[in-house]
Amino acid sequence: MKVQIYTMQTAAEALELAALGVDCLGVTPSDRGLPGEISNEMAREIVDALAGKATRVALSVEADPQAIAAMVDAVRPDVLHLCGDIAKVTPAVVKALRSALLARHPDLKILQAIPMTGPEALDHAAAFEPVSDIFILDSVAAHIGGIGAAGVTHDWSLSREIVARSKLPVILAGGLGPDNVGEAIRAVRPWAVDSLTHTNSPLASGGFRKDPAKVAAFVAAARAAAA
Repeated sequence: MKVQIYTMQTAAEALELAALGVDCLGVTPSDRGLPGEISNEMAREIVDALAGKATRVALSVEADPQAIAAMVDAVRPDVLHLCGDIAKVTPAVVKALRSALLARHPDLKILQAIPMTGPEALDHAAAFEPVSDIFILDSVAAHIGGIGAAGVTHDWSLSREIVARSKLPVILAGGLGPDNVGEAIRAVRPWAVDSLTHTNSPLASGGFRKDPAKVAAFVAAARAAAA
């Protein structure tokens, strides 16, 4: 069972979590007011620090393929996490973007977010499967741009159906924390699980840092459930 944790804001924080056994660490290079967003420069510093220690994932909610490509060129992650509006970043757009990026970054993987808003998620997954390497099934909140960071769960029976149908590895996300990740794994049987909101420690300023104790508990609970 792989574990992915969002969102790293410093290299030191990322290295601490990698040492706890986290497999994939995500950064949010953006200037849109997203939770835990950082500059491309800081994201690149984190990615460089994690070389050989964890899979480096960079998220984009952008609809402009040129903006997405520019972020990848600047940050150089192992995985590009696309979680923007799928009505704009369609499978055709992802196909073209993927082709352009692989010419420069031949080992880059595409992690496509599927908004788990209802049964239509099954159709979305089928449409994106030919142009993606990995799926992440995530919840959606009106107050957050893009897919994810909602902090709430969704219908796990739909997630289980996508896992059963898809040929791709599937990451389950959306409202997962140490207290419910085991139940989620038993219900969905994903390839990996992801956490953002419920492994945070809020700051007085309104932001957050990752809580190493919560992350360690999340990793332990996930691995125990998988075993």
